[in-house]
Parts: sequence; structure tokens; C-alpha cells
Amino acid sequence: MITKIREQFNANFQEAYYENLKKEIVDTYGEGTAFRLSETPIFVSKEVKKEIFDACESIIAQLWELNFKEVRSRFVPREIQSPSKLEKPHFLAIDFGICEDGNGGLTPKLIELQAFPTLFFYQPFLGKAFLNNYPIIPKEGLHYFFSGLDEATYVKEVRQVILGDEKSEHVILMELYPEKQKTRIDFWATKKALGIEVVCMTDIKKEGKKLFYYKAGIKTPIKRIYNRVIFDEISRTKDLKTAINLNDEVDVEWVTHPDWFYMISKCVMPLLQHKNIPNSFYLNDFPEEINLEKYVLKPLFSFAGLGIDLHPTKEKIAAISEKQNYILQEKVKYAANIKTNSDKNSKAEIRILYIWDEKNERLKPVVNLGRMSKGELINVSHNTDETWIGSSIGFFEE
Repeated sequence: MITKIREQFNANFQEAYYENLKKEIVDTYGEGTAFRLSETPIFVSKEVKKEIFDACESIIAQLWELNFKEVRSRFVPREIQSPSKLEKPHFLAIDFGICEDGNGGLTPKLIELQAFPTLFFYQPFLGKAFLNNYPIIPKEGLHYFFSGLDEATYVKEVRQVILGDEKSEHVILMELYPEKQKTRIDFWATKKALGIEVVCMTDIKKEGKKLFYYKAGIKTPIKRIYNRVIFDEISRTKDLKTAINLNDEVDVEWVTHPDWFYMISKCVMPLLQHKNIPNSFYLNDFPEEINLEKYVLKPLFSFAGLGIDLHPTKEKIAAISEKQNYILQEKVKYAANIKTNSDKNSKAEIRILYIWDEKNERLKPVVNLGRMSKGELINVSHNTDETWIGSSIGFFEE
């Protein structure tokens, strides 16, 4: 998206830079990523940057106009609603596809949003690692942090969101079988940055409303949970035995409250309007005259592209019993605009990551995540035989 920088990067790229990047990850965390890492960052022009953040501001403004009591009642099954105090979401991720605008240019289009944490500590590490290992990336005029943050202030602010006023030994990152998760590199990055333990949900002990885990063999109270457990995975895991459920009444603070996973997600997209938001409809309430060939079918509550149907038909829709749990979203045309040192260009998505700013009572953009692909789906688990695709980060023009 920044032609001059892209041309210089590609012309001077060396495979050794990429190998050294991967080596730094292994040297730092003891293993590489469980997903493919792209050979390149995404260079985002100031024009596309402005359009992304204009859309983000509109989306967040519209979110606060929603009646979340009604959203919760409609989309969070009553039997799994958590009795904990809801408060504001600690995190928000907004995904944009970099698409063709129909006039030979580029425009960001909203793909999905989620009030759930993602790779908050791996991404800044990745940005710095690119700079450490690629002398061809300009050191000035580009940034991957937002809101005037740098490495030190970023860690300080995200630490405050996750730990609050608690000591690190009383805060855990909770996941389900963390050592098996594809995003586990971020768990190790979080532990390294904050000094908190990564604890499997199955290892948590419950006594009344109190929760405990064992740290170095010592029974330790849990007062705050940085929750990375995805509801969808709990429901898909057979014979799961845990002492705790996400809807239990327990004496802990959730970061973030489990119900936000549902309430700010694809389920609210049909309620949002903006030039950078594709039309979308609930599957149990969509205009009969729409051309299904121009829409993609998405389940409301799944991650990593699970259940997406790029080619819905009336017959497929008729066979779905729980239509309220799906949306039809207008297809966008990703721009294969990232020139690569191979025979095909890559497409890109940019995810803007927000944290809750307690002082100013607002969601605040702090860092970003990039994904690149040469296939239909922009997913780091697909097209792994290609090159110049996979997980990345955006370097934004100032």
C-alpha cells in the first residue's frame, strides 16, 4: 500500500532475514509459531490508515448506542450468562479486509469484530523482531503502536488492564489446554511480559466461590482471570471435566467478562451502518430478493473461520435449524495488492486492537495484527504451502 517502501523491501529482501526472524521467536519463547509467519509486514498508507480509523470511530460510537441488556438477552443463552458484574469490555478487535474500491484504489471493509482478547503481547514482539532482523525496513515514519504509545508505555497500559491492582501471582491467563492452542506463542509472551501463569481451565480448583491454582506446588488464590477460553471450544470438547464454568458465581474479576464474547461480535453487525461496513442480515430475517451469490454465510459464534460458507444457497439455508445463530454478510473483493517475490500477489486483513482506557472511559487503539493470504479465506491456517502469507503486522505511515 506504500509503493516505494514495498518496491525497496522486495528488491532488497533476503531469505536470511526471514530465517533470523523465526530464530528470534524460537530463542525468545522456546518454540516457533504454530501458524505460518509471513515473510513481510504490511505497509499501510496514511490514506488507508485514516479510512480505517474513521470507520473504527463510527463503529465504536454505534456500539455505545446499542442496548446491551437487549443484546445480551437475545444472543447470550440464559443458561450460560455469567452473574458477574458486566462493566465495560476490556478489549475490542476490529478486522478489516483491504479491498478494491471499484475505482482502482483500496478501501478497508469490516469483516468482523470481537470484544475478546487476542495476541496483545506477541504482536508488539513481532513488530520489534521485524525491525531487529530486517535492515531494509525504514526506522522512521512508520509505526505499529497507536495512541502515541511506545514499547514501554504499551506494556504499562496493557499490564494495568490485565492485572489491575493485583499482584501477578493472583492473576492467571486461563485457557483450555493452552499447550495445544495455535495462539500459544502469545501465552508465553504474556507470561514473559507480566509474570502471570498460564493455567489450563481443567487445573483450577474451586472451594465455594473461591478459586485456586498451584504455583510451584503452592496452593494460590486466584483473584483475577485474563480469560482466553473460547466458548465455542468448550462446547466442542468431549468429556470435558472442570471445577469451574464461565457462568459460575465466583469471587474473581474477569478480564474481560465472559458475556462480552457474545455481545460485541458478528451478532451486532446487522445493526451497524457505515460505508466501510458490508450489508449483513440475520439468517432468520433477510430480504428474499437478495442475490445469495453476493453473500457469505457465517455462524455468529465461532473463531478461525470455522463454519463459514462462501457459497450459500437457498437449499443450504433451508437445512439450517437454528437460523438465529447465523448471518448473511455481503461479500467483499479483497485486493491482491501486496506485491511479493513470487508469482502471485497477496491479500491482507488488518485487525486493530483496543483496550479499555479507565481514565478517559473509552476504548483506545494500541496495536495491530495483520494476516495475509493468496486464497479465498484470509486465515493463517489455510494455504500453508504458499509463501509471503500468514501472520504479520501492519507498519502504518505517519
